[in-house]
Amino acid sequence: MLLGMISFNGMALPRMNSLPSATATIYLDFDGHMVTASLWNGGNPIACAAPALTDAQITEIFNRVSEDYRPFNVNVTTDSTKFLAAPLAQRIRVIVTPSSSWKPGVGGISYIGSFTWGDDTPAFVFSDRLGPNNTKYIAECCSHESGHTLGLSHQSRYDNVCNLTETYNTGNGTGETSWAPIMGNSYGKNMTGWNDGPTPYGCANTQDNLSIIVGANGFGYRTDDYSDSLNTTAYLLNNTSFSVNGLISTSIDKDVFRMNFPVNSNIHIDAIPYNMGAANSGSDLDVKILLYDDRNTLIRTYDPSTTMGITIDTTLKSGAYYFVLDGTGNDNATNYGSLGSYTLTGFRSALPIHEIVLTGNTDQQKHNLTWNVISEEPVASLDVEYSTDGRVFELLNTVNLTGRSISYRPFDNNTRYYRVKAVSNSGQTVYSNVVALRVTDNNIKTFSVSTFITSQIAVNAAENYQYRILDANGRMISMGKGVKGFNAIDFSNASAGFYVIQLFGNTTKQSERIIKQ
Repeated sequence: MLLGMISFNGMALPRMNSLPSATATIYLDFDGHMVTASLWNGGNPIACAAPALTDAQITEIFNRVSEDYRPFNVNVTTDSTKFLAAPLAQRIRVIVTPSSSWKPGVGGISYIGSFTWGDDTPAFVFSDRLGPNNTKYIAECCSHESGHTLGLSHQSRYDNVCNLTETYNTGNGTGETSWAPIMGNSYGKNMTGWNDGPTPYGCANTQDNLSIIVGANGFGYRTDDYSDSLNTTAYLLNNTSFSVNGLISTSIDKDVFRMNFPVNSNIHIDAIPYNMGAANSGSDLDVKILLYDDRNTLIRTYDPSTTMGITIDTTLKSGAYYFVLDGTGNDNATNYGSLGSYTLTGFRSALPIHEIVLTGNTDQQKHNLTWNVISEEPVASLDVEYSTDGRVFELLNTVNLTGRSISYRPFDNNTRYYRVKAVSNSGQTVYSNVVALRVTDNNIKTFSVSTFITSQIAVNAAENYQYRILDANGRMISMGKGVKGFNAIDFSNASAGFYVIQLFGNTTKQSERIIKQ
């Protein structure tokens, strides 16, 4: 049994609760404690000193552990009174201490299933062996040892023929989306979470963390906070600006938000998982957003591969829309344990440029683009942009504000994606729809050159090259070099008129006529 507590810090420690209304309790004890229990240290007393941690460090550890247990109806607390008020068979004390000499060779220790034993057998996290006093390491160990008390074994890794390669699975990847299971070795990864994977007892002996946690300890998941239906039960966001907090608590949980736009609008949304700072440090939730129209037709999926949060900047026509926020997997993790809390903020602004409609067709080696701009105020600039993958766009040509069409000849027969970017006099930027075109003629030129120009000559080259520009009388007025890919040659100082550009590659020579507007 456990005897009384000796506190070295008294009420100076921050007293925090992740879910005060919950009965089940995980108590992170930073006060120091005297332990007398037959199951630890041969029954001999253990004087656990308080760790040398600042209030800021304790708060960070609490926040990290709280986020790991956010999906569940359990209170993570640093307040001993909340722990003592909880039922004996629904509480665990996790003692964070530098007093580790009695148990060499480990960063923490606990008994599997002890959360429900009802005798206050504690778990231990040894702060002197974790850094020492590294807040990330201590927090991971607190969540790990608490997981053991809730009935979880370690998560291991095996090769493709079932040989054990890691008793403690160290996870995958680097950077923001790197992942490791909480019940493995999660010290070196940013995104940590619960897992459904093998244990040290065999590659076929898989352990479903979530089912065990909610099935064996007298508590379940938190109550769902937002509807998952694409109808009027969805939470209605203010169509001017909003900020809401939410939680993805299970792998099938989705939070649906509805917005109504009275006019064509620019919408900016940030979906940020709960984090400890830069690059979503300490986040458990990798966010995905699906955008639907009022007919429940999926318009677009926002799921960046290298970040856990999402920023949306897009233009939407007037009408009703649904934004479905979900947890997602990435290159390093499945969506099984992509759970946690988030903040969704955004704002809408009506656009002076209501719409840009882009159409296109192919004519042998050329791509012909035509667009129409509907705007309530003058347009300051118009750029035609292209992409080879439909995601990353580059400038193809800055066009005359009165122009509504352009022809472009690619240097290969791969698919090209096009869009028009318009900037209004008030500084708002609007993009057209994207048009995909592909040249069907195999007789492709080495160089593609913009024919009608205003300030620069756009050259798309299959290889490095040199060029000369001649006026209508054949006098050379400019020369230079270019590289493989897209090039923009400044021609803003030239007078309006007719010119010829000569391009010289390693084995080819090509001449094109240019009209400066």
